[in-house]
Amino acid sequence: MRYQDRLLQAIPGGAHTYSRGYDQYPTNAPEILESGKGAYVRDPAGRQFLDYGMSLRAVNIGYAEDAIDQAAFAEIRKGNNLTRPSTVELEAAERLIGLIDSVDMVKFTKNGSTAVSAAVKLARAYTGREIVARCAEQPFFSYDDWFIGNTPLTRGITRETQFNTKSFHYNHIQSLQALIDEFPGQIACVVLEPAATECPAVGQQTAGCCGLATCNRNYQTAGPNYLQQVQALCRKHGIVFILDEMITGFRWDMQGAQHMYGVQPDLCTFGKAMANGFAVAAVAGRREIMQLGSIEFEGTERVFLLSTTHGAEMGGLGAFLATMDFMEKHKVVSHLWQFGSELIRMMNAQAEEHGIAHSFKAGGISCSPYYTTVDANGAASLPLRTLFSQEMIRQGVLMPWIALSYRHGEAEMAKTKAAIQAAFAVYRLALEEGPEKYLNGPAIKPVFRKFN
Repeated sequence: MRYQDRLLQAIPGGAHTYSRGYDQYPTNAPEILESGKGAYVRDPAGRQFLDYGMSLRAVNIGYAEDAIDQAAFAEIRKGNNLTRPSTVELEAAERLIGLIDSVDMVKFTKNGSTAVSAAVKLARAYTGREIVARCAEQPFFSYDDWFIGNTPLTRGITRETQFNTKSFHYNHIQSLQALIDEFPGQIACVVLEPAATECPAVGQQTAGCCGLATCNRNYQTAGPNYLQQVQALCRKHGIVFILDEMITGFRWDMQGAQHMYGVQPDLCTFGKAMANGFAVAAVAGRREIMQLGSIEFEGTERVFLLSTTHGAEMGGLGAFLATMDFMEKHKVVSHLWQFGSELIRMMNAQAEEHGIAHSFKAGGISCSPYYTTVDANGAASLPLRTLFSQEMIRQGVLMPWIALSYRHGEAEMAKTKAAIQAAFAVYRLALEEGPEKYLNGPAIKPVFRKFN
């Protein structure tokens, strides 16, 4: 029996994250992986792939990084999960507080969804309001009902829950103002990522990104930028300002994208790259709000915040501390910006050389690039995206999206360029003759679709 069949028999969807599902990859992708080291992964047959998925952006240094693994193992050998708070739990909390300007207190958990949902609960408790405003262009905040009810996947979610989450648009402050005007005194919090595919606009400057290894927008002095405008609106109307730094944290800047963009959210969340693949996430922020989940204030009504047996597991927190040490020592963030900027330039130059620049474009913020594929009408094309991914896999490169790590270096850039050249040769033919002729199977599908 194929691995895919076994996975679907044992696990709903065949994976524990929908973006790892078989419908997100071309048919020649490895159905299952066995190991990873540095920027490479292997399947059980021993095939090796240069990886740009990097565990859904959770690995930003490299797979099986010895210094980080050894730090995790050392904590595991101490018992890994004790009856009272552990010393590493306190050290990790104090380290995060010391790193992020806006953070007075922190609560650890194991995944980003629970962290963001905890922030939403705190905001509702603090304001006494129910409505959540979330950014429409950013694809995922939580698997909980408050968010999923605002996507096409509403089966099993109450109408009241669906009603209580509203959407606004990134870099369009008027859309948020319109929501506030429509629901005066009812919005508990605004939830968004600091940036995703584009930077916050500055003043009258249009949205987008400079694509440089060092951002040239001077966010600390050039304002007001879009995020600062969001912050001002939230302060004016008593709305809790939540920044989801699950992806931006420890990629954009060691002090978070919030530091780079010159804002101080009321609450923020971290995960993904904070422990190089170990399961660590956090909700953090202002003491006044965070301490609603505390227990020492007699007579005050409690908020049951996060209570997770494994939330402060010692191995993961040891990995977090070692990851921070490694990143500071080796200037990992600078490497991500520089490699990403070079990768964007190389991919676009190759697209021009192969005559497909009108259909394929790399772009975005250099430390977290993206690529797009569009058809002759300028509409996003999943068949063309699938074809590109298929041909990259044929060359030994797994690039469902672009997530960078410290272990992506000169050799990896050269391998990527060679793969791009081969893939674009097929891509150009597909533009002339139709992608269906060159696809080995069905096109990938959107994760957030109403029907399978």
